[in-house]
Amino acid sequence: MEVYDKVHSLATSIKNSQEYIEFKAIKEKINQYPDLKVQIDEFEKIRYEEQLLGLQGEQTSPEKMQKLQDLYKILVENPDVKEYFEKEVKFNVMIADVNKIIGEAIKDVL
Repeated sequence: MEVYDKVHSLATSIKNSQEYIEFKAIKEKINQYPDLKVQIDEFEKIRYEEQLLGLQGEQTSPEKMQKLQDLYKILVENPDVKEYFEKEVKFNVMIADVNKIIGEAIKDVL
């Protein structure tokens, strides 16, 4: 039971972290602008698809990569979107670090 208690404590710590609070706040702000949200969703969809291709060892699409770069340049002209991407990165780095720490602790049985 101790593991579950610690996981719940970790979850609470994450929800109380600056990274989570700031990312959640800017995400809620972005969600108030449906057109902007659609553009960000399109950007994230293309980014995810291209990352997945890369992870699978397949060739990424130069056209999609160019579209991704062009869309990013347009999106970050908006200060809220720029902040959204910055806060998203900080939050994702924190989560990746947590996953890495857990992975390192159990790597001998995986």
